[in-house]
Amino acid sequence: MIFLGIASCRKIRWLICLLIVASGNLSPSVAQKAADLTDEQVQQFIRQAKASGLSEAQIEQMALSRGFTPSDITNMRQRISELNPTKQPEPVRDQAGSRSQSTDSPVPPPQQPKAETTSAVFGASLFSNANLTFEPNLRIPTPKNYQLGPDDELVVDVYGNAQQTYRTKINPEGSIRLENLSPIYVNGLTVEQAEQRIVGRLRQLYTGLNSPSSGVYAQVSLGNIRSIKVTLIGQVVKPGTYTLSSLGTVFNALYAAGGPDPSRGSFRDIRVYRANRQIRTLDIYDFLLGADQKDNIRLQDQDIVFVNHYETRVELNGEVKQPGQYEVKKGELLKTVLAFAGGFTDRAYTASLTLRRNTAKELEIGTIQATDLGTFVPQKGDQYVVSSITGRFSNRVMINGAVFRPGTYALQNSPTLRQLITTAEGLREDAFLNRGTIRRLRENLDPELISVDLGKLMRGEISDIPLQREDNVTILAYGDLREKRTVSLQGAVNKPGQFDYADSMSVANLIVLAGGFTEGATGSRIEIARRLRNDTTGLPDNQNIRIIQFDLDERLRLTEADARFHLQPFDEVFVRTSPRYEPQKMVTITGEVKYPGRYAIRDKSERISELISRAGGLQSSAFLKATRFIRKGELISIDIHQILQKPTDSGNLLLLAGDSITIPRKVELVRIQGEVLNPSTVDYNETKSFRSYIDEAGGFTSKAQRKKSYVRYANGQIRRTKQFLFFRSYPSPDPGMEVIIPAKARREDSKLSPAERVAVMTGITSLAAVVLTVIRLF
Repeated sequence: MIFLGIASCRKIRWLICLLIVASGNLSPSVAQKAADLTDEQVQQFIRQAKASGLSEAQIEQMALSRGFTPSDITNMRQRISELNPTKQPEPVRDQAGSRSQSTDSPVPPPQQPKAETTSAVFGASLFSNANLTFEPNLRIPTPKNYQLGPDDELVVDVYGNAQQTYRTKINPEGSIRLENLSPIYVNGLTVEQAEQRIVGRLRQLYTGLNSPSSGVYAQVSLGNIRSIKVTLIGQVVKPGTYTLSSLGTVFNALYAAGGPDPSRGSFRDIRVYRANRQIRTLDIYDFLLGADQKDNIRLQDQDIVFVNHYETRVELNGEVKQPGQYEVKKGELLKTVLAFAGGFTDRAYTASLTLRRNTAKELEIGTIQATDLGTFVPQKGDQYVVSSITGRFSNRVMINGAVFRPGTYALQNSPTLRQLITTAEGLREDAFLNRGTIRRLRENLDPELISVDLGKLMRGEISDIPLQREDNVTILAYGDLREKRTVSLQGAVNKPGQFDYADSMSVANLIVLAGGFTEGATGSRIEIARRLRNDTTGLPDNQNIRIIQFDLDERLRLTEADARFHLQPFDEVFVRTSPRYEPQKMVTITGEVKYPGRYAIRDKSERISELISRAGGLQSSAFLKATRFIRKGELISIDIHQILQKPTDSGNLLLLAGDSITIPRKVELVRIQGEVLNPSTVDYNETKSFRSYIDEAGGFTSKAQRKKSYVRYANGQIRRTKQFLFFRSYPSPDPGMEVIIPAKARREDSKLSPAERVAVMTGITSLAAVVLTVIRLF
């Protein structure tokens, strides 16, 4: 009697039932594409699967008989998992004790306590890997020991002087028939044996068949092979009867049934029964650890594969190459289990292992020494942990600083300070010999610093100092004991910035490091700002910086006195630019001038009128009122006519780099926009007034704010409407102007809400009552 209680078995039973239901409701093409089914269809199939009442073996056989492939089953399993990740039917037992599908009873099955597992069972993934099928290869020559049976197809080729091909299947009685010959019994024979028997019978039709003198030959080969039924029972994921190829092996059958159940099945005690007799015992570890398939025999029809319960299983975690749960046979030692896990990792602490063992009442902890691995016998439920080594060094000393090879060294090779310095290739020339330090850990790991006079140590004037584990020696250089020395060069050089100081550095050296002078540099105004240290000769008390000036020509040649001048650390050197040197500053004039284009500003006093004169003056078509002057992207209103008539006018601005002047041709249009009935552009007529243009645009709208109407002339100037008492003065029209009528500002809604009105009325009533009371009192 078989009872499957794990979730994977239940899910497969649902899956196959769904496929059978799907085959009754969908066309074959749709049934084979589980991914194309809607969620509603899958949910309907789940409900029908619950009520099917079929055993798992019956459902699976029906699915296979209806043409479903393993890929169909895989696809449907995925859909069921997506829609029902936690809801799964529970197995129940009928009155006869056999397993059947669960019903919709609200009473849940009793919960069984589960053993705590922290790692995977070794070998379980072999049968859950979708990329591994163990399907037999049908394209290989027929094995010599293959025994023929019913439904095997034999192909008999006659060639030579006679040609004929016979394809025949072995009938249930184990015989084949060829033409009018009597039945030929081949059941249980190998292909070679069957060939001899068939050729002997065919000699009745072909005289001397397969003899050299006859010229007629025959060959027998295996065509399509038969299917066999194999039963898997015991502790497998999906026990039942399976239809396999006659070339199928024990691994084929186990894979079809999901393999041994990881929670209780044995991976090392798998028995094959044939005709009520055990013929082989399979140990999967032989295949997993050594690729040995000596016991992976071919199965025959009606064979039974029985997976026993595991006897002893232990858990191995920590610093081993493959942690997991391992099954142990009788007589195997802990050393063997370590070999199953691939041995220790590189960081494993191999001196001992930690054991957690179950006793009759409680847990206990043990320590297994490395010397006992070859004799220690594991017990059921043992858990072993391999720790990692610590990050502590047993013989490390370190040296850094002003030595040629700073780094980490072995204490036994450099037991003293002088020997460690020698091992590090000695002291550098810039080493500070007055003092070196050794950072040492005391017995309680508190750090302490030990100072050493390195000069005396290296000269042998003091005794050598023995080193200890984890000593860290630091030898400073002179540069480590002072501020980093730099000099700065700013001004008219190609690469100004800060530079590392070097002894005997001159100004000429520094300018060369900076890429030389720029085009506008002058060497007659080189200035050095120097920090004061001890030399304050000739300086007043309130001066903290000494300023030094001297000349240098373009070829970086100094006078004899200046050539002896050397820079000092932290000097700031400044190279000035010639007072009359500056890059060209450009302005642009376009439009109705004789020579438009870009012009360089001649001097700092050049004005707009002079630029127009340099551009050849105005064209006859120039419209001066529309002249636009732009500076830094901003439109500035100017009166060119006034500027040209009176160059001393304040509007004749000084030119700056980037200024742009545009003098257009006369524009004969006027644009009206804003709060008019028909915003439009009309032709300019000098006889029309401001109101005439408004009327031409349909007049003001009801939202127009008439008294704030204004115009924008072509040169950017703005004129607004003026009003005195009841008299309103509008701007004068000009060609190219833009008339703008603004809208009235929206008034805020001043209506009170009902609650506010009640509050106001209440306040007024209260105030009135107070007033009346006061009047009565008087």
